[in-house]
Amino acid sequence: MYEPLCKSECARDGHGKAATHARKRARRRPRKLSAAGLVIGAWALLFSTLAAQAQAPRGAVNYEISPMVSKIRFNVKASVPIEGTFEKWDAKLAFASPEPASGVLEIRIQADSVNTGSQMKDDRLKSENCFDVAHHPYITFRSSKIVQTGPHKFDVWGMVTIRGVSKSEKLTFTADRREYGKGTIKGNLWFYRKDYGLGGSVPFVTIADQVELTVEFKAKRVSGPPLLFKP
Repeated sequence: MYEPLCKSECARDGHGKAATHARKRARRRPRKLSAAGLVIGAWALLFSTLAAQAQAPRGAVNYEISPMVSKIRFNVKASVPIEGTFEKWDAKLAFASPEPASGVLEIRIQADSVNTGSQMKDDRLKSENCFDVAHHPYITFRSSKIVQTGPHKFDVWGMVTIRGVSKSEKLTFTADRREYGKGTIKGNLWFYRKDYGLGGSVPFVTIADQVELTVEFKAKRVSGPPLLFKP
């Protein structure tokens, strides 16, 4: 009787162990499903992030600046006013992305287009003692950094080249952005004329060293998404 009883007990013990293992597997199964759910959730979050990034504005942004409705002026403090405009020039404003900091502003002025309203002054400014237009026909500016300092204000650092001399200068401007895709850019750039070898004189006239260059550009976005300005 002992052996059959042992077999019966062993059988029951075997069934008991099998049941215990089954319960353990059942308890583990939800944990595996939970881990799988986390993986699926992570992928879903990744795909939603990528989709949101795909919908964000991308690509280059280009603005057209028309000389027909824009102006570049200059002014030098003197005992007799020396001020005028440059009649011939072109400018480009382009951004590698919708971020304003990615922008580059380029200005190229034809030096012999200077116009003060006085032929005598114009001739002196064009002479070899000043702009020397025969050897240096262009005055240029190319920005290297654009920093937004306020809702509508920007500091634009760049290289100014006059008479073959290049120096880093800062153009400070405000942008009127009330029209969608259009705006007016008004800025000032100050430099010392003697740094660029701009000499010359006018009889009986005292001329200051500092020159103010003023720009007023009408800009229109012709391609790319809107810029993402700081509030």
